[in-house]
This record gives sequence, C-alpha cells and structure tokens, in this order.
Amino acid sequence: MGDEGMRRWLKNLKDSVQPLRSRLLSNPYYRLQSLEEVRLAAALGMKIDVNQACVDDWLRLPGLSIHQARSLVALTQSGVQFHCLEDVAAALSLPLQRLRPLEPVLQFCYYDAESLCSIQPVNPNTASLETLTRIPGIDLFLARAIVQNRQRYGVYRNLAELRQRLALSSQLTAEIMHYLRF
Repeated sequence: MGDEGMRRWLKNLKDSVQPLRSRLLSNPYYRLQSLEEVRLAAALGMKIDVNQACVDDWLRLPGLSIHQARSLVALTQSGVQFHCLEDVAAALSLPLQRLRPLEPVLQFCYYDAESLCSIQPVNPNTASLETLTRIPGIDLFLARAIVQNRQRYGVYRNLAELRQRLALSSQLTAEIMHYLRF
C-alpha cells in the first residue's frame, strides 16, 4: 500500500472511530450494533467486567438478549464467578464460537468472596435481623424497622424506596447502599 493508500485508510479508520467514540462517551447504555463496533470499542478501551456486569452492561453487546443478560447477572449475584469465555458460553448454553467475537471487550477479574475487603451484599427483603445488624451503619433498631416495615408493607423494590419508607438520611443511605442488593 502506497503513502496515498495508507492516508486514505487512516482517514477512513478515523472517520469510523470518531462517531462511535462520541456515542460511547455520550451514552453509557449505547448498544454496540456490530462486531466491527465491538472491535472499535475495544480499541477505544471499553471493557465489561463479566463478574460485576449489570443487565445494562450485557445488553451493550450485540446478539445478547435481555433473558441472557438477566441470567448472567443472576448467576454472578448468587456467587458464580466466570473465569473465562468458556464459562460464559456454558452458562448461556451457547457455542464458544458465537461469543468469541465479543471477547475483546470482556474482562475476567477474580473477586475473593472470603476477603475482608470484599463486601457481600445482603438482600433486605430476605435478610434476617441478625444479618442486617452485621452491616456497618445498621444497628438493632434500624434492622428491626427494616424487617417490620417489609412484613407490613411488602418487599422493597430498590434503595430509593427503602430510604423513603424508613425516612433514612442521605448520609446513612450512602453509608449502607454498597451492602444492599435488591
């Protein structure tokens, strides 16, 4: 390829990368449309940590359904860790070749559940009084209020509803939010 051909190729590459870069930066939920966009996103530094990905993260990838995304999130929230692409393929009952093109944006990080630094989120809709009191910031009085309120009015849909129903301060909500998973 001559100098002129190389310049045209680089210009075409820049022209195709710039709009995608803008879309990725302006919309954190932008769903990649093709495998070419997956490769460009990887080149721009986009990564999805498969062991901490939420449904919206999985839905950014072309070809994954909401059911598949929910299934992967449910597995990781229950403690299943994916160590490689083969694990994700097995969890979805898909051939490895179907997921291989997504590999450039997937990141497989290991999280030690037994580490003292690792937070084990608790579901306030199912947690016992004792479990709730183990969360920093939740004393026995608040744990009782959480349990009694859920028994009387039903499950909490999310953190905002828990905060509102129990009239928690913003500071306390910020303190406990990393320990709760709905």
